[in-house]
Amino acid sequence: MSSLITEDEISHETEFVWLEDIEQLDYVRQSLDRLPNRKGRPAYHRDGRMVGYALLGPAAKASRNSGTFRRRVFWLLPHDRDSQPDGLYAKSAPAEAVDPRTLEPRVKGFKTERSEGGPPSSAMQQLGITLPL
Repeated sequence: MSSLITEDEISHETEFVWLEDIEQLDYVRQSLDRLPNRKGRPAYHRDGRMVGYALLGPAAKASRNSGTFRRRVFWLLPHDRDSQPDGLYAKSAPAEAVDPRTLEPRVKGFKTERSEGGPPSSAMQQLGITLPL
């Protein structure tokens, strides 16, 4: 979950690989997955689809116990807003969701009015302002 991701856990990220146009997505789910390598497309074992993933720099160390690396993976489920705009998350977002426009390597990202399903006020729209929640 995004609230459980710490700055230290993502401190070795160098870039994201996006598999879809994130400008079209109000939110993505993010998780820290244990993966066998620092780079490359990870295997995906959830319902739905992987939207993107992080690459780690050479200073990232594998876990002593498992030999794996913790990397962020971004994904969506079949019942998320992009597939079902009037569904369960029409006016909210899952706990682990963040607005993909707030994500950068080494930055956790956060929810915004858009990711929560509510449009910004007309004054904010006119000024082009969106606030994090």
